[in-house]
Amino acid sequence: MAIGVELIRERARLLPEEPGVYVYRDETGEVLYVGKAKSLRKRVGSYARPDRGLERKTAELVLRIAEIDVTITGTETEALMLEQTLIKQHRPPFNVRLRDDKSYPMIAVTTGEPFPRVMFTRRGSRRNVRLFGPYPSATKVRETLSVLNRVFPYRPCEGPKPGRRSGSPCLDLHIGRCLAPCVGKVGEEEYGAMIAEVIRFLEGDTRTIRRQLEAEMNTAADEQRYEDAARARNRLNAVRMLDEHQMVDRTDSGDADVLGVALGDDVAVVHVWPQRGGRLAERVEFVFDNTRAASIDDVLQAAVDERYGLGAAVPPLVLVPAGLQRQEELAAVLADRRDGPVEVRSPERGEWRRLRELAQRNATLALEGIRLQDERSRTRGADALEELRDALGLEALPERIECYDISTLGGDHQFASMVVFQDGVARNDQYRSFGIRHGALDDFKSMGEAITRRFTRLAAADEDASFSSTPDLIVIDGGKGQLNAAVTAMRGVDAPRVAVIGLAKREEEVFLPGQSAPVMLDASSPALLLLRQVRDEAHRFALRQNRRGRDSAATQSVLETIPGVGPTRRKALLAHFGSIDAIVAATPEELESVPGLPAATARQIHSSLHRIGGRAPGATQGGRRSLPDVDA
Repeated sequence: MAIGVELIRERARLLPEEPGVYVYRDETGEVLYVGKAKSLRKRVGSYARPDRGLERKTAELVLRIAEIDVTITGTETEALMLEQTLIKQHRPPFNVRLRDDKSYPMIAVTTGEPFPRVMFTRRGSRRNVRLFGPYPSATKVRETLSVLNRVFPYRPCEGPKPGRRSGSPCLDLHIGRCLAPCVGKVGEEEYGAMIAEVIRFLEGDTRTIRRQLEAEMNTAADEQRYEDAARARNRLNAVRMLDEHQMVDRTDSGDADVLGVALGDDVAVVHVWPQRGGRLAERVEFVFDNTRAASIDDVLQAAVDERYGLGAAVPPLVLVPAGLQRQEELAAVLADRRDGPVEVRSPERGEWRRLRELAQRNATLALEGIRLQDERSRTRGADALEELRDALGLEALPERIECYDISTLGGDHQFASMVVFQDGVARNDQYRSFGIRHGALDDFKSMGEAITRRFTRLAAADEDASFSSTPDLIVIDGGKGQLNAAVTAMRGVDAPRVAVIGLAKREEEVFLPGQSAPVMLDASSPALLLLRQVRDEAHRFALRQNRRGRDSAATQSVLETIPGVGPTRRKALLAHFGSIDAIVAATPEELESVPGLPAATARQIHSSLHRIGGRAPGATQGGRRSLPDVDA
């Protein structure tokens, strides 16, 4: 369900009046719209203004918004560049996109020449050329080049060699725009030193040239050379303008991950902003619970384990917040995972410091959003539980709700899901699934088996928290038939007194045991919305477990049909390659490298897999198998 105008308004109040990018997502997490803003608070808040006459397309967007992600940037130009990157990556349905992916304008410095040029280019890959940008427009590049040439008199002529065919210097020498290397007015060493200053300026180090221009302006003013002072002032203003409009993309800045950490009372957010090839990519955020006693080092270590432990590439540079106690230890862990040196530091100046501070502020902003969402969830959950108690005539608040659903595919793979909601909030750690054993295509029998096994575990005082707690309400996904099967199963195992209801999909009817007429809740009531959420989560979890079971059975079927491959070798193959697809794609030599696998058997595996096209006969059909009792 969409979060609604009210939550958009509340979310906007937490946003700063600074430039950035906002991303609207639907309830499935898909990106609906990416936008940039000069003021995030005003722009996002404008979608919730009641006096705003929204276009039909925008009104439809607002109805579908279920989540808002925000990234603060330093300037409007950075917001523009990041917006374009995200639009190309996600292709949101509500964004207007260019049909073709045009190239960005950039500044190129031809370092492979004796007298390098500084010029406009759209070519992103060239030898012996350093690239800076991309810039939002060709006009911006030409403005930058004009300022640079007034400050640094590099040669504006074309071609790898300086000068004209006539051999005489051009007008640029006489107006101070060129040092005229074509006629020997400057040597390679002096000219190269000037180009090094140009590169340093484009990399973001403008402090030196600004101090130089300020000194020239003040000296000229003291000596009453007011025209020279005005020229120095104009050049200084131009440099300041460029300094304020540094791009979010710096192609030659290298690869790095910028990390920001925000600690709350019992939750923490780690914001990871990757930079690859000089371009800031889409952010990644990790949210951690139960962090009341955790330090910033603990949270950062957990984020590093999550991000890089799952295969993400470790860059040579990782920027972290100030004040870490175990920075050297973190660098050693990352270097081991990268199999190469990794620098972990907290920069105190320059462009890296600016990016580090932006990551920190984005983490803090995300934490505030989570606090707001949690607070609204608690309030909405409490209202829903009270309404549910009154509507169903329950004796107490249904603080712990368990919901069950059956997922099957032709009777071969059947799973029952059990999801748990505590105080109206999903408890993913207590989700469980049952592999149905009887094998018949009978939803009622499958539901009865799942309920029987669940309450048998309760009676046996199982140490698993999922089964040791008695629910206040059980929701059965289905109508009267599934509900009666569950009630009968509970009586058969002498289960404690627990309220049980059935929720039918078509009309969202709520059935109670012993009552023929269903209870109809208002479609917009918090109670029904909570029941829908619980039911949909049970359906999703059951379907996921079913898919896992089918994939596992298909994998086993492929390997079991190959002569000479028993349980031990199947385990060794999967441990070595990680998946059946990797085994199928392996060469005979790669198969021979599996520990304990003879060369002859490796060749036989390769031959068998490719003779059947990577699939054993009957792999997709497979017979019924004994499925596990409970699979977390």
